[in-house]
Amino acid sequence: MWDEIAPVGRDADSGGYLRYALTEPERELRTWFRAQAERRAMPVTEDGNGNLFAHWGDPEASDAVLTGSHFDSVPHGGAYDGPLGIVSAFLAVDELRAAGVTPGRPLVLGAFVEEEGARFGVPCLGSRLLTGALSAERAAGLRDAAGVSFAEALGERPAGARPELLGRFGAFVELHVEQGRALVDTDSPVAVASAIWPHGRWRFDVVGEGNHAGTTRMTDRRDPMLTYAFTVLAANKEARLRGAHATVGRVAVEPNATNAIPSKVTGWLDARAADPETLTGLVDAVRGKLAERARRDGTTVTVTEESATPVVAFDGGLAERLATLLDAPVLPTGAGHDAGVLAAYLPTAMLFVRNPTGVSHSPAEAATDDDCAAGVRALARVLEELTCR
Repeated sequence: MWDEIAPVGRDADSGGYLRYALTEPERELRTWFRAQAERRAMPVTEDGNGNLFAHWGDPEASDAVLTGSHFDSVPHGGAYDGPLGIVSAFLAVDELRAAGVTPGRPLVLGAFVEEEGARFGVPCLGSRLLTGALSAERAAGLRDAAGVSFAEALGERPAGARPELLGRFGAFVELHVEQGRALVDTDSPVAVASAIWPHGRWRFDVVGEGNHAGTTRMTDRRDPMLTYAFTVLAANKEARLRGAHATVGRVAVEPNATNAIPSKVTGWLDARAADPETLTGLVDAVRGKLAERARRDGTTVTVTEESATPVVAFDGGLAERLATLLDAPVLPTGAGHDAGVLAAYLPTAMLFVRNPTGVSHSPAEAATDDDCAAGVRALARVLEELTCR
């Protein structure tokens, strides 16, 4: 199964993946999802928001156990982030059937759309729409770099909140490759998540005065690139002082010419911390330093919050139950997931599969076949526990 999807969307130069939501590579994987479900006689439904669901049991029944993840990637991302959870879910079904297990509760495999937010800018877009955490109106108008709206890419206006569908799920378990090195020096190939750090994305638009690079005196410049560069350094410093994480990994420059002073620079700040107070303090400090620097540079700044996710503490009883079942360690994570969105609406847990490199969102992301197989077995045990006991 892994060999079937490994080439899809892979960039020959970087070795990473370009699987943006609702583009050809991701659509190919969605077709693959349907084929895998059909092989297992699992009917597939859609929720009108781009999310796919394969059902073992009555699709209309309640108290179902949901598992799965996403297919989309960040630009030049790794192979495992997202797809591992979907492949493992299908293989866990195979494990259960081979063992003669008949679930007492329906089992549903999900593939959520636009989890990374790499195309339309809002992470966990599919799960936010399903739960109503994001309105259909706002989602429909989100546009990618080419100006294509989410509604256009989807082929219809998103349905938005589906409380009747969400109400059919009694629990959600997402398996994911570890995005760090906590398991590298342990004997356990699998861990259970305890919580997700609060995190968010902020866009800052810095406007100055475009001018000629060769004829404009340094004292006469209103250069937004200076304001932007200072902000990147300030975010790094403030995050380190607070034990938090701050990243500026995306920038857009106008007119983007070598011999022209920019007229506008737009940057995106990704900020994360162990608690909401630290995160708020970090973002406020960056805002303040950005405003101060803009005054010195003669530029103007607008800061827009594009997404914000509060701290997510997974269902404590469920996490403890699964950690005991698997004899697995319990770990927090600074990465966001669809599980973090769904946790506000139903009992939710996550399993992490060991990553020997500790690297994620990169072609260096990895997991051994043995550890992936251990993840499948762990997920199968968890699904049996939740559907049969």
